[in-house]
Amino acid sequence: MRTTWMVLLTMPLLAASAVSSASAQATGGAGATDRAAQAAQRAAAANKPRTIDGINTVWLEELTQPEFRDMIKDGYTTVLIMTGGVENNDGNLQMNKHNINNKLLGEMIARKMGKTLVAPLVTLEPGNAGPTIQPGRAGPMLSQATYAALLYDMGNYLRSMGFTEIYYLGDSGGNARGMQTAADSLTKVYADSPDKVSFTHVPEYYNHTSVVQPYLQNDLKIPEGIKIGASTGTSGLHEELGIDATMALADPQSIRFAQRVKAGQAEINGIKFESLQWLQELGRKVADLRVTTTITAITAYRATRPKP
Repeated sequence: MRTTWMVLLTMPLLAASAVSSASAQATGGAGATDRAAQAAQRAAAANKPRTIDGINTVWLEELTQPEFRDMIKDGYTTVLIMTGGVENNDGNLQMNKHNINNKLLGEMIARKMGKTLVAPLVTLEPGNAGPTIQPGRAGPMLSQATYAALLYDMGNYLRSMGFTEIYYLGDSGGNARGMQTAADSLTKVYADSPDKVSFTHVPEYYNHTSVVQPYLQNDLKIPEGIKIGASTGTSGLHEELGIDATMALADPQSIRFAQRVKAGQAEINGIKFESLQWLQELGRKVADLRVTTTITAITAYRATRPKP
């Protein structure tokens, strides 16, 4: 009896399957035609002239598809991949300080370079989970393998979108390995490509200790209590004046400026913040210096490439 019921239950399924198969064979050509028509419609929509004005932005994610399409045609074929992170910055600074710097400096660099866009920020950095990671200490982070793969995929996809110069700029020292790996791997993969797309890690962008600290102490004669090359000074915090200044320029709350003034703690490494205006003006000087240093390096990299 059980076998009979199984046969009866299976027969409608087999019949439906046969009908479906026959229908698919009969309409196979029609399906291909429909897909071709849909592809043609998408292509027509993608190439349709804009009917409204675009906006003035260098951020790729803020563009509409037609705006981006037209900018690529107009020569906006250089893109910046800015990498930051979320990490322990002790009691005064938001854990996303690198992302705040990248938002500020990415736009400044792109606008000063001209015909340059900025990809969506990479807001996580590489690190390893384990027993030493506690609430409020750092993260979340990505493994080195995942991080390098992410940066590789971003660069590769940007290439397919029409960019011909792709630059990796990192505001955190631990990001350098993944950026260099991604740039080197993509360069090798497309070495023989007729597209001549370049993938470049720009380590000169990470210049807190090599450029900013000497500038503050030697050029501006600000006697901050931090040894040049160090990330911690006399305050004993993972914090320094140059970073406070650019963060204050971007968003005073990110360094808890008002709260520090109220608590009598508006200072770092022996340097008191004279006022928010003073700190922000210092931030403009530091930002301009970092931008100039980075663009000088990019110009030098460009000069080493063979001319088309």
